[in-house]
Amino acid sequence: MALVTTEKMLKDARAGHYAVGAFNVENLEFVMAVLAAAEETKSPVIMQTTPGTIKTAGLDYFYGMVKAAAERASVPVALHLDHGDGYDRCMQAFRTGYTSVMIDGSHESFEDNIALTKSVADAGRAMGVPVEAELGKVGGKEDDGPAVEGESPYTDPAEAKEFVERTGCTSLAIGVGTSHGVYTSDPHIEQSVVKAIRDAVDVPLVLHGTSGVPDEQVAEAVKNGICKVNYATELRQAYTKGFMAYMAENPACFDPKKPAKEGMREITELVKIRMTNLNSVGKAE
Repeated sequence: MALVTTEKMLKDARAGHYAVGAFNVENLEFVMAVLAAAEETKSPVIMQTTPGTIKTAGLDYFYGMVKAAAERASVPVALHLDHGDGYDRCMQAFRTGYTSVMIDGSHESFEDNIALTKSVADAGRAMGVPVEAELGKVGGKEDDGPAVEGESPYTDPAEAKEFVERTGCTSLAIGVGTSHGVYTSDPHIEQSVVKAIRDAVDVPLVLHGTSGVPDEQVAEAVKNGICKVNYATELRQAYTKGFMAYMAENPACFDPKKPAKEGMREITELVKIRMTNLNSVGKAE
């Protein structure tokens, strides 16, 4: 089937009290591995790329790969720009054919974030493409950007309500205690914040920085209102683990497809676990 937008995916997830997995893809092997997991678990899936990843090849390369995956798939597949770093980048993604974008104005002041997000959301609405925004601070660092330290990790529910109303964004990434990258201490999702924001806004909520967060915490957050859950770091770790393990056992190998196949297998198994967990929340109620 053709690429789809995230709009129906996330609305269905919200109504069904489950979440859609969003997985950052770094190359062709990542795309194939994530698709294999989505097919096996019969799950809708969002594949996404950050500006840092795009710099290695270009929006068009990733669009071409994920479009081909979607056309082979029996499950809905969306292509999302993760942490769009400005109006121009989002416009490029729209023009390339991405079916969802995120504009990340969370490093700006509240008013500047609103202005930036509204400009992208208005363009997205005109083109029929949903726009995710971020309010609050998710710790750590995404891509090669600066780490976020020393600020409150929680999104204010009252600000979230005003932000959504004024920007017209179609989903909202919120700060609830998670962090991008590798955790150096035990992660903790503040569930009361998730619930308060769910009650304050009328758009699906997104959880960033989920790699390394215990599945039971993620499941509780989904039960409390999270509709899209992002994973990036642990896919990189899984691929590298499989690739390097193969090379350690076969140091004379000069065919990159062989270690890459082991990396793909590690990603597929990981993503299957994550998707099964996200899918099971609504069914358990």
